[in-house]
Amino acid sequence: MKLLNVDTSDKVRKKIDESFTDSYDRWEQIPIGQSLGRIAFEDVLSPIELPQFSRSVVDGYAVLSRDTYGAGESMPVFLDVSGHVEMGKAAEGKVSAGEAIYVPTGAMIPEGADAVVMIEYVENLDESTVAVYTPVAPGQGIIQKGDDVELDSKVLSKGEKIKSRDIGVLSALGIEYIKVFKKLRLSVISTGDEIVDSFGEVQYGQIRDINTHLISAMAEESGAEISLKLLVPDDFSKLREAIGQALKMSDIVVLSGGSSVGAKDMTAKAIESIEGGQVFVHGVAVKPGKPTIIGRAGGKALFGLPGHPSSAMVIYKVFVDHLIRKYYYMSEDTVYIQASCGENIHSAPGKETYQPVELIERDGEYEAAPIYGKSAAITTVARSMGYIRISENKEGVKKGEKVRVALF
Repeated sequence: MKLLNVDTSDKVRKKIDESFTDSYDRWEQIPIGQSLGRIAFEDVLSPIELPQFSRSVVDGYAVLSRDTYGAGESMPVFLDVSGHVEMGKAAEGKVSAGEAIYVPTGAMIPEGADAVVMIEYVENLDESTVAVYTPVAPGQGIIQKGDDVELDSKVLSKGEKIKSRDIGVLSALGIEYIKVFKKLRLSVISTGDEIVDSFGEVQYGQIRDINTHLISAMAEESGAEISLKLLVPDDFSKLREAIGQALKMSDIVVLSGGSSVGAKDMTAKAIESIEGGQVFVHGVAVKPGKPTIIGRAGGKALFGLPGHPSSAMVIYKVFVDHLIRKYYYMSEDTVYIQASCGENIHSAPGKETYQPVELIERDGEYEAAPIYGKSAAITTVARSMGYIRISENKEGVKKGEKVRVALF
């Protein structure tokens, strides 16, 4: 039996980085209303200052702050009301010494004023006079022109996934269209004589396809689009044909199953049989997922993931998602939660261990409860909220030990 020449996960990621060095520079320009979840192709700079004029952040009276010094409950300052500012219109008039102009929240600050007194601290004595019962400092109650966003300041970075709040900022700046990366195209091929269509008739001894749908969904979460989904039996010529078809339609091809060492292990051979095909990783010192395969053909990436759904999830997250983030110039996108370990976890000697866990909230803190079960068990997938990474140099994790849980 062929023994795998395994690499550490760090070494594998380095090999991925070195093997796929060409920049991914395909982009399209789309309306910001269609940009949620897309990846910014370039830095976005503000074309204007925001706000474009100084405005009030409270309902009150625009004043000269020095006119309010010494004001108090027992000794108010009396000011003449010289006008008011209407919402959505330019402020008219000028605040001079001893005067005040009414401004609603969001309205423009009239010339001369350097502060706004909240209406709660003002008493209207008559239509033209107010009593001010509190002093205000320069700038109080005002957001100055350009305070929020400066001209040409960066509001979105290349490689940043666009969120709903980003769309709000772009709208405020009048940016209607944005350049985003065209979505990477990814194909998923599930292999095995026992794997059949998830929604068709299933005979005894057959298994409904899980990984095609699971991996496709994870790829879409990563920002890719699915160009092809195939189920292929354990037949070399059919697998080779499927890989060739997928390479024509995709930037990345993910195969699930057929990566274990044995008589039916054809994935590596099929990749190498493709023109220009090369396997540069066949075995990773991780648990689960030791027999992982990574190769390339025509500058495109091919990944052979384990057939068990739980193992496929972990290996996808650790390696395939890593390459997608690299192509999109994205920084680390994994979300981590601090938790205490619910029980002792033993790791595999000499292997980096990825232990699936579910998170249980107790007294405002999270406990990471390890999920034990065969990686083929669908309940392992269903209950897995994330995983704990245990390095190959550590024997395990003790109950109560603080851990970082990487969320799926």
